[in-house]
Amino acid sequence: MPANPRVSIVSLGCSRNDVDSEELAGRLTADGWDLVNDGEQTDLVLVNTCGFIEQAKKDSIDTILEASELLAGSGKVVAVGCLAQRYGKELAAELPEADAILSFDDYPEIGATLRKVLAGESIVPHTPGDRRKLLPISPVARQQVSEDVATPGMGPHIYRQRLESTPWAPLKIASGCDRRCTFCAIPAFRGSFVSRDPGEIFEEAAWLGENGVRELLLVSENSTSYGKDLGDLRLLEKLLPLLVQPDGIEWVRVSYLQPAEMRPDLISVIANTPGLVPYFDLSFQHASNAVLRRMKRFGGTASFLDLLSAIRMHNPLAGARTNVIVGFPGETDADLAELIDFIEGAQLDAVGVFAYSDEDGTAAVALPDHLPEHEVQARFEAVSRVALRVSETTAVSRIGQSVSVLIEESGNIGRSEHQGPEVDGSTTIISDLDFAIGDFVSAIVTDTDGVDLIAKPVS
Repeated sequence: MPANPRVSIVSLGCSRNDVDSEELAGRLTADGWDLVNDGEQTDLVLVNTCGFIEQAKKDSIDTILEASELLAGSGKVVAVGCLAQRYGKELAAELPEADAILSFDDYPEIGATLRKVLAGESIVPHTPGDRRKLLPISPVARQQVSEDVATPGMGPHIYRQRLESTPWAPLKIASGCDRRCTFCAIPAFRGSFVSRDPGEIFEEAAWLGENGVRELLLVSENSTSYGKDLGDLRLLEKLLPLLVQPDGIEWVRVSYLQPAEMRPDLISVIANTPGLVPYFDLSFQHASNAVLRRMKRFGGTASFLDLLSAIRMHNPLAGARTNVIVGFPGETDADLAELIDFIEGAQLDAVGVFAYSDEDGTAAVALPDHLPEHEVQARFEAVSRVALRVSETTAVSRIGQSVSVLIEESGNIGRSEHQGPEVDGSTTIISDLDFAIGDFVSAIVTDTDGVDLIAKPVS
């Protein structure tokens, strides 16, 4: 084994997983590992898997198989992340191409564990359990014991090393979730909700600013719950204005907002604070009250439209996006029609549409009135067409608006305030000037290309 073993990290899934991957990278480099890029010669490929939905699981398994085939016995392949945590021993038995399946509890000593793998030692895979049981039921009692529970992406910034050179970076403010949505398995393998210390968040924000980041994307499983285990249900409103202060940071964007937990003061802070982009990533999931109740969620068309109206009263140009699930057990034609009517009336900038599928360990599996797969797919395609049409219409409505654009790619391609990283489209600046990645450009929207904007700079 070389004095400095080489490791390549492949990160799959959401931005929360990206933070976990950078924490793993930081721990490994601090432990004497050499980090190499994907495709370069390596001793070990560490695949940070996603286990959220069926397609994500398939992508994770395919990535492990591809890495094993590429190495052809010249290196090791190790799986970490949500899929590994969720299935443990079962995944190890069904996927011998992975030399080890590790849990979140292996992260603190990841370097030593991977050295054992390189040395040919067999790592006994864990037996998955409900991680919500590791912490007290009462949120305010969790901080006393949470340090003893491995929580990926929640450590000091010294453990983090950037894997991308993008001018934006995710910053984790909390981990886990206390909600019991019947379609979601995340709380069982991610654990109960735990807020990160605000001082530690600010410290990492400053560190990211020092390392070339211009935009912070605040991530968690439920950002609106931030602070409830720290004894302050309004702590997010107090934290957000502070995070625009570090040198280099120009934008702060909040993701994963629960509509039922939105508060007037929080709306006002996000919509009106300089440096906080007026962007509302609202997890509606559906619009029919009946479907939402079966999902164990709250609200419906009227309350959701009222929430959007309140946001736009503060800032008429605020961006708003959501995700919805179609084909949920018991969804009627009337429920589907209400969802479509809501999407058409909400005038959202982006709508992610997901077709319902059973997830292991979720309550929805046992619900009656499952729809046939072909019907779920038909509804998915119908709602997707509506969502795309509405998003394109909303984009057209922004023609003539003044925007600030963060340049992310060569060719003057970037994002406006209402466009979140990787999911909400782009804005292209038409100019003889070649702007640098990380530049902010003031511009006027002149045209659209689907959901994407085209703009000309303001001199």
